[in-house]
Amino acid sequence: MNSVNRNEQGELLLRIARQAISRALRVWHEPLKLDGNTDWLYQPGATFVTLMQYGKLRGCVGSLQACNPLIDDVSNNAVSAALRDSRFSPLTADELDTVNVEVSLLSRLEPLKFISEEDALAQLRPNVDGVVFEYGAYRSTFLPQVWEILPEPALFLAKLKSKAGLPEDFQAEGIKLSRYTVSKWREQKSL
Repeated sequence: MNSVNRNEQGELLLRIARQAISRALRVWHEPLKLDGNTDWLYQPGATFVTLMQYGKLRGCVGSLQACNPLIDDVSNNAVSAALRDSRFSPLTADELDTVNVEVSLLSRLEPLKFISEEDALAQLRPNVDGVVFEYGAYRSTFLPQVWEILPEPALFLAKLKSKAGLPEDFQAEGIKLSRYTVSKWREQKSL
């Protein structure tokens, strides 16, 4: 994005996410100082913020479409991952130092054109693609990072169906799949 190097961009997005969580938990109120060219933060962006605690998922919330300024999207998703991920109890102020933050910046969604599930599976790129599954009101996504624990395309898609609330072997006309890639950054602190 513009003249900002990728590492600097990631470090700033991680700081924005952590500050948003800290502020929501009322443990830090100092405003973040933005130096240099930060125009890119005010362009629309879609992100996921993932919280890991002791090597396990502690929260993950994100946006698939770039509708809000990137700075707002990261902040909102960070707070939601910490406090509103329904799979977990809200993060407490005492836990803040026990979580690592990861920010994933998503590319645009690319709809897949396929004639069968086998055709769709052949088009998926393990460790590259994030995938969105849609069927009627059912919808789910896995970030590309999920390939690390679900490395086989058939299993990846089966668990994506399950996450959407459908049987893993569900097949029907009208299934839509889209893919996206991410640039991701993870805090380097050890826990």
